[in-house]
Amino acid sequence: MTDAPISAGNASFVIDLAPDDPLLDGTARFAFTKTWEGALTGTGRGVMLSAGDPGLGEAGYVALEAVTGEVEGRLGTFVLQQLGTMTDGASTLTYTVVPGSGTGELAGLSGSIEILVAEDVHQVQFDYAFPVGGSAGIPAV
Repeated sequence: MTDAPISAGNASFVIDLAPDDPLLDGTARFAFTKTWEGALTGTGRGVMLSAGDPGLGEAGYVALEAVTGEVEGRLGTFVLQQLGTMTDGASTLTYTVVPGSGTGELAGLSGSIEILVAEDVHQVQFDYAFPVGGSAGIPAV
């Protein structure tokens, strides 16, 4: 099974982040919900673990987010994995669809997300692909 050509779409999300009890000394934990609009429409629920001091420009976080929604009119669920690192105030972010996490019409979904934050609005570019002849039963575009 091969992936269809990569599609790209713009989306945005609003996040509600709530502190939770830390699991390890020197770390923080947060629960969050997101409302997605655009090329990805739906709701995400996740957990974030972080450490370091963002105020000093030195920090890192990992997160998993279970998304229930729609991509290209296809309904289902999938999980996003995030890894963020800040060193000397410069940040890097890896944001990908967890392989094998798609269900329903989103089975086989793969992709990555690039985030731009401006004035507290999270704009994203979602680069994604569906498998050709995949289990979703919908032809690739």
